[in-house]
Amino acid sequence: MFALRDLLDSRLGYQQYRDTRTWQHRIHVMDTRWQEQLPMILDSYMRWKDDHTPPSPTADLPSNSNTHGADIDAEGDAVMSEYDFQIDCIDFEQFRTSVTIRRCPHESPAVALINNGFPAATPVRPTIAVSLKTLELFYDIRRVKASFSVEAFTKLIPFRRRFRKAISDTFDVYLLLMDQVHRKVQEALGRDAPNWRVRHACPACSYKVEGETPATYERMIVMDGNNSLKCVATGARKVGDTRKFTKVVERFTGEVKRRPQPHVEVPPEHNPDDSAGDPTDGAPDSSCTSNWKAVAADDKKRMWAIFEETGIFAAACRHGFIVWLIDMVRSGELAKYPLAITSRVIEVIREAIMLGFDIGCTFKITLKNSSLGPAFEALGGRVCVNAFHGYSHSYPCQLHNHLNGIVGMGLEDLETLERVFSASNQLASVTRYASAYRRGMLIHAYFRQWDEDKYANQGLFLYNNYAQALDILKTKKPVLNESMALLDLTLEKLKEFERKEVHYFDNLRDEAPWDLHAIAYVEALQELGATSKFLTSAPPEYTWLSPNSGPTDYYGDASATVRLEGRRRELDERVTRLTSQVIAMEVQMNITVRWRPGDKEYEETARYIDTRRYQQALGRLQRLVIQRLFELHRLNVAQTAYRMRTQIAKSLQKRSKAIRTAVKQLNSAGAAIGRPPVDFDAVTHYGFLEEFTLLQDTRNDIRSKPWAQPLIRETMRTARRLKRAEEEIVNVNREARRVHTSIVDEDALFSDVLNELRSHGDIRFGVVYNYIRRRRMINAFNLAHLRRLYALDGFTGEPTPGTHAGPPREQPLPAMPASPPGNNIVPESQPSTATIKDLARLEESALEDNDANEDVLVDEDEDGAVTDLAEHMSNIAVVM
Repeated sequence: MFALRDLLDSRLGYQQYRDTRTWQHRIHVMDTRWQEQLPMILDSYMRWKDDHTPPSPTADLPSNSNTHGADIDAEGDAVMSEYDFQIDCIDFEQFRTSVTIRRCPHESPAVALINNGFPAATPVRPTIAVSLKTLELFYDIRRVKASFSVEAFTKLIPFRRRFRKAISDTFDVYLLLMDQVHRKVQEALGRDAPNWRVRHACPACSYKVEGETPATYERMIVMDGNNSLKCVATGARKVGDTRKFTKVVERFTGEVKRRPQPHVEVPPEHNPDDSAGDPTDGAPDSSCTSNWKAVAADDKKRMWAIFEETGIFAAACRHGFIVWLIDMVRSGELAKYPLAITSRVIEVIREAIMLGFDIGCTFKITLKNSSLGPAFEALGGRVCVNAFHGYSHSYPCQLHNHLNGIVGMGLEDLETLERVFSASNQLASVTRYASAYRRGMLIHAYFRQWDEDKYANQGLFLYNNYAQALDILKTKKPVLNESMALLDLTLEKLKEFERKEVHYFDNLRDEAPWDLHAIAYVEALQELGATSKFLTSAPPEYTWLSPNSGPTDYYGDASATVRLEGRRRELDERVTRLTSQVIAMEVQMNITVRWRPGDKEYEETARYIDTRRYQQALGRLQRLVIQRLFELHRLNVAQTAYRMRTQIAKSLQKRSKAIRTAVKQLNSAGAAIGRPPVDFDAVTHYGFLEEFTLLQDTRNDIRSKPWAQPLIRETMRTARRLKRAEEEIVNVNREARRVHTSIVDEDALFSDVLNELRSHGDIRFGVVYNYIRRRRMINAFNLAHLRRLYALDGFTGEPTPGTHAGPPREQPLPAMPASPPGNNIVPESQPSTATIKDLARLEESALEDNDANEDVLVDEDEDGAVTDLAEHMSNIAVVM
């Protein structure tokens, strides 16, 4: 065989063709040709979408040709022209394996395919196509089930690798097409201004109404990072798909420098952000900082060497709308990411913002010291910690930064991104090994759908928040009144107690240097005394043995004597060393007479040492309980992998044993100072955490202060909770009217836009009409929930729409040229559209029938975990 090949090569000049193009070059050429044809493909798709209307015939076609360029024979049958072609296809609607495509002379194969409802897998010479109906089916499935992969979809038919690749490539084109269609729709609605989505996508945040009650904070935005949407790096392999979907954030890389930390050796190319600091590096060290910093910093650096994108850093408003997304590239949550978000807030939103961040207490110092500090402060912005994450912060920090104590926050927990990430974890399985461009497209499509879902549930969100606030006022107000009467308290006294509590913890300082020196001095004296006593007299537990009159083990006795003599010399040296240390301390502390047991200074310091041991045992127990709390919470998070759940379960078992040991140590240390023993069951309960800070300060014993009494503290907590509930009523009253006004104004805009597009025969009419029809149904659903909110017993807001305040939300409709005669692709009549009020009545009736005897399901917090926890753990004192 090889001899024959060599003979042919040498005599006949035969050479086998070898394709020298790289995969990167192929993708680049393919993308360039797609971009060239995209405008024509987009127009053809919009025509196809609008009742599958084919393009108009051109003047150079023969008279016996139809609109697709196919000749008609004498019997009326279509005849294949030289431009027509047959192609293999994947069609879930008609189950065809091939299709004949009619093509005009001026059309490319890709445009001809889209005219017939079959996007091409390649732009120039396609060999297989996937029907638009099939891609729409896959797209709709992906919108509700992000983890549904191309391979799983391909298995709905007899699986072939060729089919999987065709669907994958065609779906990329389809996503790009959907993005362009979305742009066309927003352009037709006047919503294509820069940053329009950030400013106006959430009407509850942005659509202000004349005469409304001013908000303390115009918007509440939460930001956080998540490492689920990682993407594996290619390593030394060449990258084929070099297209970029996002830009790397580098503007604030040098704002904060990383503090020195223990680390492992990682190649420089795998750790480009090693000098960049995290959000806490720009602020002084604190217990909150040490709690937030990852324990396994070395593991993170190893992770950076494996993954190119290590996750996303996101920002969202309190209603769940995604504001910004940033890719974290080969790094953890560096300071440049929240600083970039804050910069965009200052530049785009330009209003008083409440920024929620899990390490907000130290990030606000980092922000203040950065170049953005003056501008953010001028806007009246503020940074706080989220509700659940705030419980891992020290109690003094919580008094200033926790949501429960901030006026104007209502019942908001700012844990929105925990719910976002819990849902977006489904996307991780299909993006982990994707190219950077494809990963970006999938993430973009997922969060666009997320925003649509949040808008669809905005009325339900407001209804649930209002109902929750009314329930708190109804159930807790009588309890508060009864407690205040029983304890002879007033609201003014409770406020005074809160001020005293804040003042006490603000002025609480660390141990004085003299106390630390005194502790070291007394401990050295105690060790010196015990060692000297051992040398001068035998301990009482020693037993003297009578001489042995029997056989003697000379070598054994000699070895024992050597060990004892070595022990004596060691103790003698220790006495000498301890004596030198004691003398040095006495000189430094200016002590002229050595303290002895029974002296006042000695006894006071000894008691302080006992209480200090109690504090240390309490701190160890506290950290274990908090770690157990967060692991229990993580165990219940949706989409937690089996391996992670198993690891957490094992960790909980070990943690329980460690907690039991820590309880024994605490009780042992407490017995020395007369503290009652602590029960293990009480330690593992949430309510026990509140006592930690009160128990910590054993020197001043603040349990005797009025605001530290359990009944008074419970009353203070209830009063604070009621205050937040009243603020939530005011906030939802304002937001509900904004949403109602937005729905009414938007419906009027839709009618104007449709009439304008129809009168000019605009090609965008079909896709805009489909968007508006769906949007009106969603608006009706929201309006139905708003009407249910208005009907609540205790509603105090305005149940009617208002007048929008400020500049128009949409840009004026541009002047459109008249459609040329015979080229109006829009049908003369569309199905009659019911008014928004009629649709809302239908939705309201459906809700009443569906939920006649049961409560409406909560959308944002289905199991009530965060809300119940926030209520049950309010004012938890945690000092790590």
